[in-house]
Amino acid sequence: MDAAELCWTPATELAKLIRARKLSPVELTRAVLARLERLNPALNAFCTVTADLALAEARDAELAVMQGAPLGPLHGLPYSIKDLSLTKGIRTMSGSHVFATRVPDVDPPFVRRLREAGGIMLGKTTTPEFGWKGIGDSPLTGITRNPWNPALTTGGSSAGAGAAAAAGIGPLHQGSDGAGSIRIPSGFCGIYGLKPSFGRVPTWPVSNTDYASHVGPMTRTVADAALMLSVMAGPDEWDRTSLEAPPADYVGQLDAGIKGLRVAWSPDLGGLRVDPEVAALARGAARAFEGLGCAVEEVQPGFADSHELIRLLWSTHEAGNYAQYLPAWRERMDPGFVACIEDGLRVSLAAYIEARGEKLAYWDSVRPLFERYDLLLTPTLSVAAFPVGRINPEHWPQHAWDWIAWASFSYPFNFTGQPAATVPAGFTPAGLPVGLQIVGRRFADLTVLQASAAYERARPWAAKRPTLD
Repeated sequence: MDAAELCWTPATELAKLIRARKLSPVELTRAVLARLERLNPALNAFCTVTADLALAEARDAELAVMQGAPLGPLHGLPYSIKDLSLTKGIRTMSGSHVFATRVPDVDPPFVRRLREAGGIMLGKTTTPEFGWKGIGDSPLTGITRNPWNPALTTGGSSAGAGAAAAAGIGPLHQGSDGAGSIRIPSGFCGIYGLKPSFGRVPTWPVSNTDYASHVGPMTRTVADAALMLSVMAGPDEWDRTSLEAPPADYVGQLDAGIKGLRVAWSPDLGGLRVDPEVAALARGAARAFEGLGCAVEEVQPGFADSHELIRLLWSTHEAGNYAQYLPAWRERMDPGFVACIEDGLRVSLAAYIEARGEKLAYWDSVRPLFERYDLLLTPTLSVAAFPVGRINPEHWPQHAWDWIAWASFSYPFNFTGQPAATVPAGFTPAGLPVGLQIVGRRFADLTVLQASAAYERARPWAAKRPTLD
């Protein structure tokens, strides 16, 4: 297998080759680092590359294989960490001049687990400033570009992870999602992304966004995501919001199928705007579930209105967390981020508490649908990728900071904490990826993975690659 093909090979297959001593972790790491070095200047997927560390870890991994030592589930497999997540001894900038020189002295639980499982860390992937928006640019680390068309956005905030996965720069990438930040770039970049149940993957420090932020895998195949999640998931004392239950057997039970599941399909969640070409592709993808043995019904869910709610909560959380930096850093911060913070500062405490009560009650409008159906299918996003430098597509309403309208399918399930994935649904006439969102019942991460895997078998996508070489 040549170096280029190694970079596109799924982690599950690479792991077998390493264990069988048919592939050297050093050979694999060198191939991926060479691809990263070649493509990153155009894509800007990585803001920090840890090449020396990766090669040192790869040499240790190779020695362990040759000596017959016990091997972890990710032994010798390259992975990346989003620049919002702390990494011991490795710069963590959060896409902001505020932390341009920060080097943490500790790993959060999921980073520690990836290391201990034998993974080879490639570096840190780009994110907008503090992950505040669903677009892939930062005042510190620049614009991240979509491998399918570099003039277009990857989406965000896990921008670099989406670009890296789509471009074949390593098989395993970590993302985080507070209002769609795994699913948005996964949808725009034509890869698989899973936002697990809230608390499934422990974090530290725990995000101060009122139980909205989730950590999960971004990969080219569902099996790779199941493998990565199986390592990251599980309770940890550092995160008191982490779920007590250990992870299910995501890898062993992945191919159980979904025959007999009751599936709801909603093209617009009861009135959301969707571009016609996106709606048509998502509808066609949803039909695949009928062939998988599911009973599929089109529904109008009647969820409570959430756009004004997310706007208020989003701006107030950004203000509470980051307004402290305005006096010293305003001129070097993203202007849209500053506008968002300033809107949040105008919200009264009473209005915030009222909004938080509405968020807690939001589950009561969602719960009835999942008492009847096992899964909900929707478009992942209302639009396909649009030009970099914009916060909203040109044909959509414009706003100083509110990017959320075209991502209105994603954040409701941050409110509820449910697992939600995006699978590739096809391509627009312009050749841009479109995603189908698969939402599961509370804590039903395994069901979402199984549904994703069944869909992938019916409509495989991993062989479709952007033209980069």
